[in-house]
Amino acid sequence: GWERSKMNDKQQKKTALYCRLSVDDGRLGESISIESQKILLVQYCKDHAIKNYEIYDDDGFSGTNFDRPGFGRMYEDIQRGLIDTVIVKDQSRFGRSYIQVGMYVEQFKDMGVRFIAVDDCYDSSQTDYDMMFPMRNVINEYYLSLSK
Repeated sequence: GWERSKMNDKQQKKTALYCRLSVDDGRLGESISIESQKILLVQYCKDHAIKNYEIYDDDGFSGTNFDRPGFGRMYEDIQRGLIDTVIVKDQSRFGRSYIQVGMYVEQFKDMGVRFIAVDDCYDSSQTDYDMMFPMRNVINEYYLSLSK
Protein backbone atom coordinates (compact mmCIF):
# COMPACT_ATOMS: atom_id res chain seq x y z
CA GLY A 1 0.00 0.00 0.00
CA TRP A 2 1.80 3.04 1.34
CA GLU A 3 5.26 2.26 -0.14
CA ARG A 4 3.71 1.75 -3.56
CA SER A 5 1.79 5.02 -3.56
CA LYS A 6 4.96 6.84 -2.48
CA MET A 7 6.74 5.39 -5.52
CA ASN A 8 3.98 6.56 -7.85
CA ASP A 9 4.36 10.12 -6.53
CA LYS A 10 8.03 9.96 -7.42
CA GLN A 11 7.33 8.85 -10.98
CA GLN A 12 4.92 11.70 -11.61
CA LYS A 13 7.39 14.40 -10.73
CA LYS A 14 8.70 16.31 -13.70
CA THR A 15 11.94 17.89 -14.75
CA ALA A 16 11.96 21.66 -15.19
CA LEU A 17 13.99 23.02 -18.11
CA TYR A 18 14.72 26.64 -17.30
CA CYS A 19 15.80 29.17 -19.96
CA ARG A 20 16.54 32.85 -19.54
CA LEU A 21 17.63 35.62 -21.85
CA SER A 22 18.06 39.29 -21.02
CA VAL A 23 18.86 42.42 -22.95
CA ASP A 24 22.31 42.30 -21.31
CA ASP A 25 22.93 39.04 -23.19
CA GLY A 26 22.10 40.53 -26.59
CA ARG A 27 25.64 40.83 -27.86
CA LEU A 28 26.30 37.17 -27.15
CA GLY A 29 24.09 36.43 -30.15
CA GLU A 30 22.21 33.34 -31.27
CA SER A 31 24.23 30.77 -29.35
CA ILE A 32 22.45 31.79 -26.19
CA SER A 33 18.95 32.49 -27.58
CA ILE A 34 15.94 31.04 -25.77
CA GLU A 35 15.43 28.75 -28.78
CA SER A 36 18.98 27.37 -28.68
CA GLN A 37 18.76 26.88 -24.90
CA LYS A 38 15.53 24.88 -25.38
CA ILE A 39 17.09 22.74 -28.12
CA LEU A 40 20.11 22.00 -25.92
CA LEU A 41 17.99 21.11 -22.87
CA VAL A 42 15.50 18.96 -24.79
CA GLN A 43 18.44 17.12 -26.38
CA TYR A 44 19.91 16.60 -22.89
CA CYS A 45 16.60 15.04 -21.82
CA LYS A 46 16.63 12.73 -24.85
CA ASP A 47 20.23 11.71 -24.15
CA HIS A 48 19.37 10.96 -20.51
CA ALA A 49 15.98 9.30 -21.10
CA ILE A 50 14.07 12.07 -19.32
CA LYS A 51 10.56 12.05 -20.77
CA ASN A 52 8.49 14.07 -18.35
CA TYR A 53 9.70 17.68 -18.59
CA GLU A 54 8.31 21.18 -18.85
CA ILE A 55 10.01 24.28 -20.17
CA TYR A 56 9.93 27.45 -18.06
CA ASP A 57 11.40 30.52 -19.69
CA ASP A 58 12.01 34.19 -19.07
CA ASP A 59 12.74 36.13 -22.23
CA GLY A 60 14.00 39.65 -21.62
CA PHE A 61 14.65 39.29 -17.89
CA SER A 62 17.87 40.15 -16.12
CA GLY A 63 19.71 37.49 -14.14
CA THR A 64 20.41 39.99 -11.34
CA ASN A 65 17.22 39.14 -9.48
CA PHE A 66 14.75 36.29 -9.33
CA ASP A 67 11.64 38.38 -9.80
CA ARG A 68 10.78 36.72 -13.13
CA PRO A 69 7.47 35.14 -14.17
CA GLY A 70 8.91 31.87 -15.57
CA PHE A 71 11.15 31.39 -12.55
CA GLY A 72 8.24 32.23 -10.23
CA ARG A 73 6.01 29.63 -11.87
CA MET A 74 8.77 27.01 -11.68
CA TYR A 75 9.50 27.84 -8.04
CA GLU A 76 5.81 27.48 -7.16
CA ASP A 77 5.77 24.06 -8.86
CA ILE A 78 8.87 23.08 -6.87
CA GLN A 79 7.18 24.14 -3.62
CA ARG A 80 4.08 22.14 -4.61
CA GLY A 81 6.32 19.07 -4.98
CA LEU A 82 5.76 18.70 -8.73
CA ILE A 83 9.42 18.96 -9.78
CA ASP A 84 12.40 16.85 -8.77
CA THR A 85 15.04 18.20 -11.18
CA VAL A 86 15.90 21.63 -12.59
CA ILE A 87 18.12 21.77 -15.68
CA VAL A 88 19.67 24.94 -17.12
CA LYS A 89 22.16 25.53 -19.95
CA ASP A 90 24.63 27.07 -17.50
CA GLN A 91 24.61 28.81 -14.15
CA SER A 92 24.39 32.29 -15.67
CA ARG A 93 21.05 31.38 -17.29
CA PHE A 94 19.74 30.59 -13.83
CA GLY A 95 21.01 33.84 -12.34
CA ARG A 96 23.92 36.21 -12.06
CA SER A 97 23.76 37.00 -8.35
CA TYR A 98 26.08 34.36 -6.94
CA ILE A 99 24.72 34.60 -3.42
CA GLN A 100 21.14 34.09 -4.61
CA VAL A 101 22.09 31.30 -7.04
CA GLY A 102 23.93 29.47 -4.26
CA MET A 103 21.02 30.02 -1.90
CA TYR A 104 18.46 28.60 -4.34
CA VAL A 105 20.62 25.60 -5.24
CA GLU A 106 21.06 24.83 -1.51
CA GLN A 107 17.33 25.27 -0.98
CA PHE A 108 16.58 22.92 -3.91
CA LYS A 109 18.93 20.34 -2.39
CA ASP A 110 17.09 20.59 0.93
CA MET A 111 13.79 20.09 -0.92
CA GLY A 112 15.17 17.02 -2.71
CA VAL A 113 15.44 18.81 -6.06
CA ARG A 114 18.46 18.07 -8.23
CA PHE A 115 20.07 21.02 -10.06
CA ILE A 116 21.97 20.49 -13.32
CA ALA A 117 23.88 23.13 -15.30
CA VAL A 118 24.68 21.32 -18.55
CA ASP A 119 27.51 23.43 -20.01
CA ASP A 120 29.15 23.79 -16.59
CA CYS A 121 29.02 20.00 -16.06
CA TYR A 122 27.46 20.70 -12.67
CA ASP A 123 25.06 18.25 -11.07
CA SER A 124 24.04 18.74 -7.44
CA SER A 125 23.42 14.99 -7.07
CA GLN A 126 27.14 14.32 -7.47
CA THR A 127 28.30 14.09 -3.90
CA ASP A 128 31.78 15.58 -4.24
CA TYR A 129 31.71 19.32 -3.70
CA ASP A 130 32.19 21.29 -6.91
CA MET A 131 34.83 23.95 -6.19
CA MET A 132 34.00 25.69 -9.45
CA PHE A 133 30.34 26.26 -8.59
CA PRO A 134 30.87 29.35 -6.40
CA MET A 135 33.70 30.52 -8.67
CA ARG A 136 31.45 30.48 -11.74
CA ASN A 137 28.84 32.40 -9.78
CA VAL A 138 31.40 35.08 -8.89
CA ILE A 139 32.58 35.24 -12.52
CA ASN A 140 29.00 35.54 -13.77
CA GLU A 141 28.33 38.42 -11.41
CA TYR A 142 31.63 40.11 -12.32
CA TYR A 143 30.79 39.76 -16.03
CA LEU A 144 27.55 41.62 -15.38
CA SER A 145 29.36 44.49 -13.64
CA LEU A 146 31.57 44.90 -16.73
CA SER A 147 28.57 45.24 -19.03
CA LYS A 148 27.02 48.15 -17.07
